[in-house]
Amino acid sequence: MEIVIPDDVLVSIKLPKGEIERELKLELALILYSRGALSLGKASKLAGVTKREFLEELARRKIPRHYTERELEEDLDFARG
Repeated sequence: MEIVIPDDVLVSIKLPKGEIERELKLELALILYSRGALSLGKASKLAGVTKREFLEELARRKIPRHYTERELEEDLDFARG
């Protein structure tokens, strides 16, 4: 899939040219995650960052983490060894 952004919009984005694609992917991932449309893993993959980095960005922006019962069980299983 490809998203086309009009040139006049790209020129209007107040970011260094080399950072635009990375920032747009991060913003899209954050929005889709916050709406429940993407899981943490898929959102961090879209953003091109690790899960830890994505969690840090969620915290910086005060976006609540979606924590399912399944994730809790996985964390508990991991902690038990």
